[in-house]
Amino acid sequence: MPLQHSAPVARVEIDLGAIVANWRILCQHHPSGPVASVVKADAYGLGAAQVAPALREAGCGHFFVGLLDEALVLRDRVPGAMLAVLGGPQPGSEPDYVGDDITPVLNSLAEIDAWTATARRAGRMLPAILHIDTGMSRLGLEPRELATLQRDHTRLAGIELRYIMTHLVAADCPDQPLNEAQRRRFSAACAGLPAAPTSFANSSGIFLGAPWGSDLARPGAALYGINPTPGRPNPMHLPVRLTARVLSVRELQPGETVGYNATWRATRPSRIATVGIGYADGWLRALSGRGRAFFDGTPVPLVGRVSMDLTTFDVTGHPAVHPGCWLELLGPAQTPDDVAVAAGTIGYEVLTALGRRFPRTYCPA
Repeated sequence: MPLQHSAPVARVEIDLGAIVANWRILCQHHPSGPVASVVKADAYGLGAAQVAPALREAGCGHFFVGLLDEALVLRDRVPGAMLAVLGGPQPGSEPDYVGDDITPVLNSLAEIDAWTATARRAGRMLPAILHIDTGMSRLGLEPRELATLQRDHTRLAGIELRYIMTHLVAADCPDQPLNEAQRRRFSAACAGLPAAPTSFANSSGIFLGAPWGSDLARPGAALYGINPTPGRPNPMHLPVRLTARVLSVRELQPGETVGYNATWRATRPSRIATVGIGYADGWLRALSGRGRAFFDGTPVPLVGRVSMDLTTFDVTGHPAVHPGCWLELLGPAQTPDDVAVAAGTIGYEVLTALGRRFPRTYCPA
């Protein structure tokens, strides 16, 4: 059962309008074809059940998730849209794809053969997306499988190829030679396959320029405010705000310590605010002694260790902070990318780690 939130100690506010605005920005930067929305991992932690319908209402006609279960939850929420599963069909799952009009991404010859067999049993063509590995070395047809398929197109009998896709390895590094290498590999792969629309650019790939355009782009993180152009100003809007309630404020004398293993010691009379969020809620333990929050737009440093349910901040010099106040952890003053730098990770992890113990409220698009 979902948690009740009569008196939440942390909360997430999500602006669906900002997500829709981000999708429209990405559409403007990808004139060669439409722009899909990747809503896997619960729309990067922000709530796929709310995000996907807002994007569908705005005109998005293509959605990608990671797992079949994610697609089954969303099917009725994005009527008429293509809904595709990146992870591919697991053995025995084919009836769910067929019955609910979900498009599998086929990542191997074995998956292709299983899907053509499903088409034969159904007695009709079935849609699918073919994934070619051009350098990621995770999913997608590897070179030997690709060569086999290029020699024998009959392996695709019964499949309506909606798209042939690949996935960029380093699109966030525009000077990385692998971007051009992948573009050439993908072009060569498609030349040896039946003609079909292509799907190429991810969030950062959209900003690589026209050579990486295709019939369908597949952005994810940029929709949710993550900067697709590191090192340059972020063209996206931030749709998320995370705040945590101050549970207590302690007055410490010089020499007194805070948190597990006493990693922080007061060197002056200090005021320490404890808020109700910790690593169980996705506020990463790696932020211990390195992170910060904001009170009325002013930064307050994180002191001591982030624990499971609680985090402590030095609010000395902020006499207005008292139990019941709210500190801002994500928002205009501190984006997921900023938090990621402090934690030694990426903004994707910051968002997808957001916990389920606090409520999410949505501003309509």
